[in-house]
Amino acid sequence: MKKKMVKALNDQMNVELFSAYLYFSMSTYFRDKNLNGFTHWMELQVQEELTHAQKLSNYISERRGTVILEAIEKPKHSWKSPLDAFENAFEHEKMISKRINDLVKLAREENDNATYNFLQWFVSEQVEEESTVDAIVQNLKLIDGFGPGLFILDKDMNSRSLQE
Repeated sequence: MKKKMVKALNDQMNVELFSAYLYFSMSTYFRDKNLNGFTHWMELQVQEELTHAQKLSNYISERRGTVILEAIEKPKHSWKSPLDAFENAFEHEKMISKRINDLVKLAREENDNATYNFLQWFVSEQVEEESTVDAIVQNLKLIDGFGPGLFILDKDMNSRSLQE
């Protein structure tokens, strides 16, 4: 694998680790608000993001690249509301999707078919990530701060399980 591709994959691994850190911060925000279902959902999201980072790390190593861990940026720690937190999560997922698409483009430019193929899992994963988070945003908008609706959605969020 070319150095440019290794660096780009390492950068993405760092962003996935930041994603886990951000969602961990969101989980503590929800815990402080006594929204246990939202907390549970975010805790599973942390695990999912760590899995993404591990996949990248494993792939870099399999291709005889060097995995380089960088400092992780400090995440935001408070939001105005559950809706604000999930709108932030949705924007974050859209940014991740753009980064994955940029990696796919780079793999094509580098004529790195193995990496192009590897990245297709992430492309599909990001479609699911954006769709899931957007659905929660839309539900929170429908609820519009209505307490009983938030209580029901919080209970529903507690039913999430990891699919990987």
